[in-house]
Amino acid sequence: MENNRQFMKRFDWALAAILLVFLVISLLAIASAQTGGQYGSYNFVPKQLQWYVVGAIIVGFVMYFEPDQYKKMSWYLYGLGMILLIVLIFMPDGVGQIAEKKNGAKSWYHIPGVGSIQPSEFMKTFFILAAARLISKHNEKYLIKSLKSDFILLAKIGVTLMVPLAAIMQQPDLGSSLVFIAITAALVIVAGISWKIILPVLIGGVTLSGALLWMALYMQDFLQKTFNFQAYQFARIYSWLDPYSYSSNEGYHLITSLNAIGSGEILGKGFKGREVYVSENHTDFIFAVIGEDWGFVGASFVICLYFLLIYHLTKTTLLLKDPFCTYVCAGIIAMITFHVFENIGMTIQLLPITGIPLPFISYGGSSLMGNALAIGLVFSMRFHYKTYMFSGNDEDE
Repeated sequence: MENNRQFMKRFDWALAAILLVFLVISLLAIASAQTGGQYGSYNFVPKQLQWYVVGAIIVGFVMYFEPDQYKKMSWYLYGLGMILLIVLIFMPDGVGQIAEKKNGAKSWYHIPGVGSIQPSEFMKTFFILAAARLISKHNEKYLIKSLKSDFILLAKIGVTLMVPLAAIMQQPDLGSSLVFIAITAALVIVAGISWKIILPVLIGGVTLSGALLWMALYMQDFLQKTFNFQAYQFARIYSWLDPYSYSSNEGYHLITSLNAIGSGEILGKGFKGREVYVSENHTDFIFAVIGEDWGFVGASFVICLYFLLIYHLTKTTLLLKDPFCTYVCAGIIAMITFHVFENIGMTIQLLPITGIPLPFISYGGSSLMGNALAIGLVFSMRFHYKTYMFSGNDEDE
C-alpha cells in the first residue's frame, strides 16, 4: 500500500496527461488522413495505437532504472547506436534485404513481421546520454573554468557529435543530421561554456549555413562529389524558395500542404472533411491534415500543446539538482523543439522540406519509440528525484 502511494506521488501524471492528448490527436489526424484514398484499404490507426502501446512499455521500462544507471550505461548505448548506424551503411538494400532505402536514403532496417526501424531515432537519445555524461564529468574535473577548459569541452562534444553525424550523412539523412546539430547547440549553451567561444562559433555556423545554401544554388556538383548530397536534396531547396516553378515535381508537396492548411481557414472543414489531396499526409505532412480539418483554431491548439509539453519539460529540468539529469533533459527539450519547429515550418514554407515527423502525432514506429525512449528518461528522472534530494551520497563511477 505504501509503495502504491509513493508511486502515485512520484509519477509525473501531468506529463502522462499531455501525452494522452497527443495520442487522441494522432489517431484522429491519421484516421482523417486516410480518407484521401492514397493508402487503399489499409488502416494505419490500429498500427499507430499499437506503436503507442509499445511506446508506453518502453517508458515504463526506462522509468524503472535510476538516472545513475543510465549515466554508467551511456557510452555503451552510444556504442550500440553507432554499431547499428555503421552496419546499416554496408548492408545491401532492396527487396528482401535487411536494409531498406526510401527517397534515396538508406536509413532503415527492415524487420519481417515488424516493419521498418530507423536506428537514428534511437541514436539521438543515446547521443544525448553520452554528451550529458561527458559534460558533467568534464565540469566535475574543471571546477575552475577557463577558456582553455571550455575549448577542451567543446572539442570533446564536437568529436562525440561528428562520429554519428558522419554515419548519418552517409545514408544520407539531412533531417536527422540537423536534429543532432540542434541538440548539440543546446547542450553547448547549457554546459556553461563561455559566450566568448559560443558567439564566434554561432556566427561561424550561421555563415556556414549561408554558404551551404549558396553552394546548393550555384555549386551543386561540388556538394555532390564532396559531401554525397543527392539531387532530391537540392530539389527540396529549390522547391522551398519557389514551389510554384516546380509545381509538377518537387514543389508539389509544399503547394498542396499550403492549399490544405489555407483552405481550413479559421474553424476547418470538420473531421474527415478534407478536400485537398496531400501525399504522405499521415507522416511528414500530418500538420496539413490538422490545419484543413480543424483550421487555425485546431492548428493553434496543437502548437499550444507542444508549448505546454516543452514548458513542463523545462520546469522538470529546473527542478532536478543532478547536472547529468539537467543536461539530458535539456537535450531532449532541444530534440523535441527542433522536430516541432522543422516539421510545422516545412508545411507552411517557413523552412525547407526534410523527412522529420511531427513528434507523437505523425504515424511511425521508429519516431514514436525513439520519442518514448527520450520521454522515458524524463519520467525516470522525475520519478527518482526524491531519492536524489534526500540522499547524502553522490556515487561516482
